[in-house]
Amino acid sequence: MKMIINGKAVDASDGKVLEIINPATGKVIDTVPAATTEDVNMAVAAAKSGQKIWAKIPVYKKVEIIRNFIALVAENKEDLAKLLSDETGKPIVEARAEIGNIPIAFEAFSEKAKHLYGEIVPPGLEAGQDKNILFTQREPIGVVACIIPFNFPCDLFDQKVAPALLAGNAAIVKPSTDNPLTLCRLTALLVEAGVTDGVIEIITGPGSVVGSMLCSNPDVHLITLTGSTEVGIETAKTAAGNLTHTALELGGNDAFIVLEDADVDLATDELIWGRMYNTGQVCCASKRFLVHRNRLDEFTKKAVEKISAIKVGMPSNEDTRLGCLISEKAAIKVEKQVALTIQQGGKIILGGKRTGAFYEPTVIINVPKTADVAKDMEIFGPVVPYNCI
Repeated sequence: MKMIINGKAVDASDGKVLEIINPATGKVIDTVPAATTEDVNMAVAAAKSGQKIWAKIPVYKKVEIIRNFIALVAENKEDLAKLLSDETGKPIVEARAEIGNIPIAFEAFSEKAKHLYGEIVPPGLEAGQDKNILFTQREPIGVVACIIPFNFPCDLFDQKVAPALLAGNAAIVKPSTDNPLTLCRLTALLVEAGVTDGVIEIITGPGSVVGSMLCSNPDVHLITLTGSTEVGIETAKTAAGNLTHTALELGGNDAFIVLEDADVDLATDELIWGRMYNTGQVCCASKRFLVHRNRLDEFTKKAVEKISAIKVGMPSNEDTRLGCLISEKAAIKVEKQVALTIQQGGKIILGGKRTGAFYEPTVIINVPKTADVAKDMEIFGPVVPYNCI
């Protein structure tokens, strides 16, 4: 698959590519260009030029183009879902749900864009302003770099690209190197729908190279990034050099607290949704569990029963509810974090084994308050570590 620069599908200027691997099978499913500095600079220049044309198009006409895109997504929804599942390891039922969010989000942002009214200050409210009417008018910021993670690529594409375009900006998408294919396809569909050349582009390649070049380019006016806290810190430092605006959505270690009067059936149902969805690869997932000591045994029994009942399997299978992680590298990291938690005092009572990119749903009890996971270590996988309160 190719990048999209200035409305055209292109290779890297030096012809180099990256292999995209299905994490569940280990097989290469496609390649994408490994962009060069020349490619990034070309994309930013095209975005800057195209944005000036796009900004002059009335909002209602932009909405018509977006609705063309929504129709194209509907025509290709099953192919898009299969592609997303294959490159991400996401169960096909979850992949379909994520593709299903695209028309919902783009239509919602379209309606919002048509209702972004200004504010009027009538004359006579302040001395010296007897004959003056003051009003505000919204203007696009310019070129927006949309840096998107692997875990919910389409959902984040919706949230970053749709509002950027509808506000009259150009959007340059930088997808994860693990699973850029679906976003390459969506970008091509936006071009097919009629978005002005240069206004929607996608650049593929390592974040340390492509992302850094985008973030340091003075003609990029806003960086919207979803990723790790470490990458967010580096991005903020880079953006500061040009006073580039940033919107950063970073990692977390959210607490799930079960009090003595809790409905434990409800709590353990919510545990499944809050921790196991997308194989635990969710930045706002429940990641550390604090359970009242008087409900600990009941919570443990029901949690283990419900987690054990989850159907783990190949992401392409219709009955699979928990697939693999984004890569074997990611699964190895989870494996090491679990080992550290055990070393620090925790005890595994369910799961705890890795096979390639698959990591078993795991429950760890007796996690001390001093353990890394009880403080700020984020385990990006299907692991439930908890202690009593």
